[in-house]
Amino acid sequence: MTDTPHPASPQPDVARGDLAERMGMQLMEVSAQRTVATMPVRGNTQPYGLLHGGASAALAETVASVAAATHAGPGRIAVGIDLNATHHRAVRTGTVTAVATPLSLGRSVASYEVVVTDDDGERVCTARLTCAVRDQPPAR
Repeated sequence: MTDTPHPASPQPDVARGDLAERMGMQLMEVSAQRTVATMPVRGNTQPYGLLHGGASAALAETVASVAAATHAGPGRIAVGIDLNATHHRAVRTGTVTAVATPLSLGRSVASYEVVVTDDDGERVCTARLTCAVRDQPPAR
């Protein structure tokens, strides 16, 4: 399997979903070694007008899950089993960008660090996602 970045996920259903679409997430680059996605701040804020911490966490889980699914390869899936996120600064406007890079890529577990930055390149959130990598279950 090649690890060349490309504009769309090799497993398109992994990058789709009501939540990612509703939040305006867009995949920009996909590989097991580096996956990048963006998300607008507008529409993803909490009552004080700041980017919601849960939105940052959802973006981080999405981008790392896509990377882990790419690592897993055809006929296999990756499912998140542990997510943690530290929020460093507030964002009120613009777009945030998440970059997932691997910490460990194994046959049954893949862990990624995700750095979320604002339009000025300032770190907004640091997250880590660990995924279980399994054979894809039979279709129902």
